[in-house]
Amino acid sequence: MPNWGGGAKCGACEKTVYHAEEIQCNGRSFHKTCFLCMACRKALDSTTVAAHESEIYCKTCYGRKYGPKGIGFGQGAGCLSTDTGDHLGLNLQQGSPKSTRSSTPTNPSKFAKKMVDVDKCPRCGKSVYAAEKIMGGGKPWHKTCFRCAICGKSLESTNVTDKDGELYCKVCYAKNFGPKGIGFGGLTQAEKKE
Repeated sequence: MPNWGGGAKCGACEKTVYHAEEIQCNGRSFHKTCFLCMACRKALDSTTVAAHESEIYCKTCYGRKYGPKGIGFGQGAGCLSTDTGDHLGLNLQQGSPKSTRSSTPTNPSKFAKKMVDVDKCPRCGKSVYAAEKIMGGGKPWHKTCFRCAICGKSLESTNVTDKDGELYCKVCYAKNFGPKGIGFGGLTQAEKKE
């Protein structure tokens, strides 16, 4: 049957894709808004897409579903990846590829999505997201909370020290927790004579 007045059908929603909104991948056409990872629903582009038969994924989900498994694979050399992809709807136990997309549209708003394993800032107790995260003392901190607990000075990796889960600048740490006595910033020669 001829396709009058339209373009190809979208590989995701099956509606007509017109040239101005078309993205082609693996011989198929997609709307720009439909060009999403089938597992995590992240927007894709030509540098982040990985195609498998008729399915499209981001490179991370593709690696979880079709990449090598076991020690040393997934996150870099020498690492054991225990991420099974369950939270993304990936069923890694199946041998045959099967679409994880349900027949009903599942595209919840950003506010409706439940955030899993979001770190909490030790200073303010609020969630720390990747864009604002700074690691210090083995914990995630907001950039604005990454300050000395005593003087409030903004900290960097070159001047931060930690003690008992709290951050300090090197000066405050030395004054409060460092060695005391002559030559250590505690007593001076003048104070000793008095």
